[in-house]
Amino acid sequence: MTVGRGRREEELPGRGSGIHVGGNNNAPIQNVAGQNISHVHQHASVQGAVDIEAVRGLLTSFRAEIDRNEGALDHAAALRAMTNTVDASLSAPDPQARAGALRGVVQALPALVAGTVVEQGGEALGHAIAGWLS
Repeated sequence: MTVGRGRREEELPGRGSGIHVGGNNNAPIQNVAGQNISHVHQHASVQGAVDIEAVRGLLTSFRAEIDRNEGALDHAAALRAMTNTVDASLSAPDPQARAGALRGVVQALPALVAGTVVEQGGEALGHAIAGWLS
């Protein structure tokens, strides 16, 4: 008796796209497997998923990263000043003033952390702030 694997319908040549996208379609990462995959784009949104405590947690973590890697950072003083701006803005009573200062940080932060050892932490903080503001 021969035991073998049967062919499923989607495995037959010429049928379907040959692409399987697994995982949650709302997640920031998905697994893609198939042939001739090109022009695959994905966008994840954090709108409504970020609260002020999440931003504060990322801010604390980012400050610790700056402290640990100070010697390798050309703009450590500017990054510290930005973390102080974020901290003060989160406590500001005027929502418009807070939003203006935080938008400035969101715009400037990626350029200051690009290619540095604190890039991931800085980008995470910037994305969280942008998500919290929206």
